[in-house]
Amino acid sequence: MKPQVHLLATVTLAVAMAVAGATSTAAAQTAAGTIRGRIRLTGKLPGNAIIRMGRDPKCAEMNRGKRVLQESVLTTADGGLANVFVKLQGKFPQTPVPAAPVAVDQRSCVYTPRMVGARVGQTVEIKNSDQLLHNVHAISNLTNGFNVGQPVAGLVYKFVPKAEEMVRVKCEVHSWMTLLVGVVSHPYFAVSGNTGSFEIAKVPPGNYTVEAWHEQYGTLTKTVRVTAGATATVDFAYTGAEKPAAK
Repeated sequence: MKPQVHLLATVTLAVAMAVAGATSTAAAQTAAGTIRGRIRLTGKLPGNAIIRMGRDPKCAEMNRGKRVLQESVLTTADGGLANVFVKLQGKFPQTPVPAAPVAVDQRSCVYTPRMVGARVGQTVEIKNSDQLLHNVHAISNLTNGFNVGQPVAGLVYKFVPKAEEMVRVKCEVHSWMTLLVGVVSHPYFAVSGNTGSFEIAKVPPGNYTVEAWHEQYGTLTKTVRVTAGATATVDFAYTGAEKPAAK
């Protein structure tokens, strides 16, 4: 009987620990809040430039019959603005860096997606899916710069950003290729989707400044109060007259 009693006690302890862990996780999620919003361009929608790929016949062939645009200002009919990097300003307690990498593809001579976000210390993988030479050149004001060639399809370059900043990545071979990597040291960030909407989840309760950044229109900020278990709404509107701050 003693082994059975010991086994029962072990199972009971394991169940109790699992319940306690689940309760703790649920409590932490309940104690956090969510920030949602939408970013719009209220002024005249600019026309994006057509990418002329004739300088590389292979790129031109892959895009035959397509009208490929630069998409520096990607909007919906009512002005919803995509590819805006949204983050909370300030310092936060350390949280685990995601093990899953941030994936970017070079396909048909265009970076997809155009903008991503990553944590300091999180791996970013840039793949070449084109059977031609691409050059991945990260322009950094801090310590996130690199410059590597990817001469054939299937190559993946991995880099781990070390400091907070907006990293601009280009291709020295194809000057129209643009990638933006927003690097932050905390998990409270998002990139607006095709409709201009964004969501930042699991935010600790408190008062925050929310920063929105667009490559052509620069930075807007708003303040918001987050309460436990609730959703706070923060919307941004660019007029189209804004300009990024000079570096």
